Amino acid sequence: PAPDSPRSSQSPPPSGLQGDLELELLGLANALYNLGTTVINDSTKERDKLGGGKQVGLRVNDVVSHLGTIDDMAQHISTMIPMQVLADIDNSRNPMQLTKDRLERAATENQFMNGKIAAIQSYRQLLDEAISQNFPELEQHI
Repeated sequence: PAPDSPRSSQSPPPSGLQGDLELELLGLANALYNLGTTVINDSTKERDKLGGGKQVGLRVNDVVSHLGTIDDMAQHISTMIPMQVLADIDNSRNPMQLTKDRLERAATENQFMNGKIAAIQSYRQLLDEAISQNFPELEQHI
């Protein structure tokens, strides 16, 4: 299980189509991993094996099968994914880390703005006091 997984591997997938899609995506991830290890380990030059094709070809067929199933399931799911998330994944950025970074940035900017607001309120209070001392006739408007 990935340390940045949104939920632990011990928890069951959600019920219904969402859970089925999650399991299919997990199957695709495993198939891609198996394909990668097979490509690295496959040093044979045989074109045909007893199984009907090279091991790499069988792994590719497994990946294509998972992709086809996911494409079929996608027709029934209305969940929208922001393009920025997909672009971040394509650029090998971890979406969980990006979310954390954005939340930290928002918190930092929030604190900065709170500081500005406090400074402006303090300045206004001092200005009001100075106006009422130097221009007593304007005190009723402050």
